[in-house]
Amino acid sequence: MLDQRPPLSSVSEFATWEPVLRLMLACDTDRRAARSARVAGRISQYGTSLAYRGSMSSTARTAVEDIQRALARGGVQEIAFRAEVQPDGRTTLGLVWPSSVVEPALGYPDLGVLVLADGSLAEPWLRRPDPVPGAVPAPSADPELLERTLRERLPGAVGATEEEIAAAEARLGVTLSDELKVLYRVTRVYPGGGFDFEEADRAGDAVGCELCSLEHLYSVDAAVRHPGWDHGATHAVSTASDAAVQGLAGSPGWIGFGSNGGDEFAVDLTPGPAGYFGQVILVDHEQSLGAELVADSLTDFVLGRMREERRDRRRDELPHVARVGTGCLESIQAAAHPALEVLTIGAWDGTPFSLAPVTGLPRLRTLTAMPGTLADPLEVAGLTELEFLELGAHEWRVLLDAGAVPRTLKAAAIKVQDQDHLPVVALANEILALWDRPEIVQTLLAGDLGPAA
Repeated sequence: MLDQRPPLSSVSEFATWEPVLRLMLACDTDRRAARSARVAGRISQYGTSLAYRGSMSSTARTAVEDIQRALARGGVQEIAFRAEVQPDGRTTLGLVWPSSVVEPALGYPDLGVLVLADGSLAEPWLRRPDPVPGAVPAPSADPELLERTLRERLPGAVGATEEEIAAAEARLGVTLSDELKVLYRVTRVYPGGGFDFEEADRAGDAVGCELCSLEHLYSVDAAVRHPGWDHGATHAVSTASDAAVQGLAGSPGWIGFGSNGGDEFAVDLTPGPAGYFGQVILVDHEQSLGAELVADSLTDFVLGRMREERRDRRRDELPHVARVGTGCLESIQAAAHPALEVLTIGAWDGTPFSLAPVTGLPRLRTLTAMPGTLADPLEVAGLTELEFLELGAHEWRVLLDAGAVPRTLKAAAIKVQDQDHLPVVALANEILALWDRPEIVQTLLAGDLGPAA
């Protein structure tokens, strides 16, 4: 779909983009070899994703800032672009406008991930905790010692009533650990329901972190940690048999009670197989899966008796996640396993792969394949549980023409190669149409940058 998107008339003028394109073509060797050159990137109100060498010229910087100001005036968060420049300088520039059905993503400079179902999340962010019926508090959990310690550190503090604690449990839908109940029996943090900075500071010093009030206890929400389909679809959740913390994005039993100013401390009511009920974990804001064990009990945490367990890094290894291609597994057969969830086929110079060994696997939900690596794209139809699919433009064309695009998909991506170039938006719109999703708007501009220097 083409559109001259008012009121951003200046952004829709080729002259506005000339300095940006010249910046990205400064080290161009294609046109000097009589080949077309192709560039792509993004400019948002607050940043850029532009591939170029050296420093940005003042002319290019001014052009970028002008585009950013125009986006801000028009209330547009960002704009993506892709350009093809002929050896003689004739240029076609495609501007891709933001869309509610496209999720900007790393590695997709001009398009992103097509979201086919509103509000959909990759499977790891929907995973619920495994039950651990034998989980018990740590031997170090000592509610009486914890209460004595807190009352010594917080003389005169106002605690919560049993009715208030019960109301917090009802709101969260869990039974709090005895230690967490003790904490809030000693201090509600906000005496009388009103905020008191001095009292909050004293409570934080006594416990060892910035402390939430009882009214603001919360379960760590997996959806909040969702980093996007491009990252989320290629990960898998698994918890080793000797892990203290389950490798989840969040859990109704991860009760956030404080922070260190950036990361969240939570009492874990759904521990891993080797963990303790009520242990204290740290949820890193820079990570999207898992949490770190910091103390076996809240008593230990308050007394400064810390522990550390590295999160299980094996979740991205076989049998759940497999990578095939140069430098990885050399056959699909080697990846085939009933537990396989994610199959990535990377760069490969050999014979294209058949998907037959993984046909019908019950948990295979993600396939990403570099263009030209599949012997028969129609074999994708045999992957009956796919929720995310990333293929090259040719492979998508085969599936579309055959009416074989899996209808189980929740998101999709097109791996763009140079030869695919600007038609990728039209292809994306064909995919979106299968789910009755809105079209992506693209503005095509023509200009002349002159011959290569």
